[in-house]
Amino acid sequence: MNRRTSFVRNIDWTIVLVYLLLVIMGWVNIYAAVYNEQHKSIFELSQRYGSQMILILAAFVLAFVILLIDLKFYTFFAYPIYGFSLLLLVLVLVMGREINGAKAWLFIGSLSIQPAEFAKFATTLAIAKYLSAYNIKVTSLRALLSVGVLIFLPMLLIILQPDAGSLLVFFSFSIMLFREGLPGVVLLFGFVIAVLFFVSLVVLKVYIIAAIVLIGYLVFMLYTHKYKETFIGFSLTVTLFVIFWGIAKIAFKQVDFYYIIAASFFLSGTVFLVITFFRKIRHVAIFVLFLFGSISFSYSVTYMYTNLLHGHQRDRMDILLGLKQDPLGMGYNVNQSMIAIGSGGFAGKGFLQGTQTKYNFVPEQSTDFIFCTVGEEWGFLGSLVVIGLFMFLLLRVVFISERQRSTFSRVYGYSVASILFFHFAINIGMAIGVLPVIGIPLPFFSYGGSSLWAFTILLFILIRLDASRLELLK
Repeated sequence: MNRRTSFVRNIDWTIVLVYLLLVIMGWVNIYAAVYNEQHKSIFELSQRYGSQMILILAAFVLAFVILLIDLKFYTFFAYPIYGFSLLLLVLVLVMGREINGAKAWLFIGSLSIQPAEFAKFATTLAIAKYLSAYNIKVTSLRALLSVGVLIFLPMLLIILQPDAGSLLVFFSFSIMLFREGLPGVVLLFGFVIAVLFFVSLVVLKVYIIAAIVLIGYLVFMLYTHKYKETFIGFSLTVTLFVIFWGIAKIAFKQVDFYYIIAASFFLSGTVFLVITFFRKIRHVAIFVLFLFGSISFSYSVTYMYTNLLHGHQRDRMDILLGLKQDPLGMGYNVNQSMIAIGSGGFAGKGFLQGTQTKYNFVPEQSTDFIFCTVGEEWGFLGSLVVIGLFMFLLLRVVFISERQRSTFSRVYGYSVASILFFHFAINIGMAIGVLPVIGIPLPFFSYGGSSLWAFTILLFILIRLDASRLELLK
């Protein structure tokens, strides 16, 4: 058996089949979402479904070419590809066209490209290249900082567009890092920060800071069993709060409680840190710095919320959190999407029979809200099939990643799984109203070339690496 025959046999045809099923199902649902009775043919090039056909054919050619390229191309050119993706992100800021408040698109004639989509697989290649280098361990500070820089650079350029949806996708790399040995406490820290962000939007800061301080002392006591020192620190915080509150009451008459609590904790925390340092109690600095950071982060949430998100994104977040009620305004998309999915019932209304779809009640139904077409026309059963296919794809990617013999391929594979999972979970979460609308596509389903091509490249590089996994043992 020659090498080429062996390579073809080693291709994971199961995952290729799932890819083809998802792409074709996506195309059919785009046809249903924007169906035009005057242009009934699904091959009509003047309609979105006709354009999507061309994009799909281009994706198939792209996938075929990726499988033909020599294996070592992806390791050798990982950093140049990453650098080129950063260049595209810079160019879009200079030459890009602004759409829906974000300068995220480059136009080459009639062809539009979204560089942020391609930056995902480029960053994946760069991280896999770095972590596969000799004597690199993800648990080391040097490795974490280096990977952090690789992730942060595209995020910084995407912030400037700004594109909150694409920005958040880059946080999915933390799942891959956890698989490579990143301590679970780091993921816990990220989870706490995410919870603190949302809590800071709906709860008064005075309660948040008081809770942070109380929980901090409680965790310290349970972890170190230093009951006396915990009591001293907590008593010092309370005493300083009473003193500062009394001074503020006398001198300034009206000062917000959270300023007083913050000042009390920062001063008492510093004193507590000094006391425990001389008593040689371990890990105190980590606890205190974590609490300092949590309180500081809580104060910065309002600024980030106001400046990093567009007005319509903030409105949608407010609606999700129950801060606003606007079913005919900013909440219209999600409200109509849920109506469409719910109206599909168990078996759906039937192909091209969706009333929410036919009368364009759901904006962006062929892109961000493509899943509501599935729910309305194919019902619970159809939705279950689509979700099942995505879950099977994710599990297959994880299985493929685990059988790799090289660090490069394994890291790349888990990054693919992380990105696909993030897109899949967030997009469907948006459609059913349990997550905020941040505008990211459903892989292989949503209309658009950049998304389809980027996910195709992302997946088929993994298929190529897997087909020759015995050749790459670094």
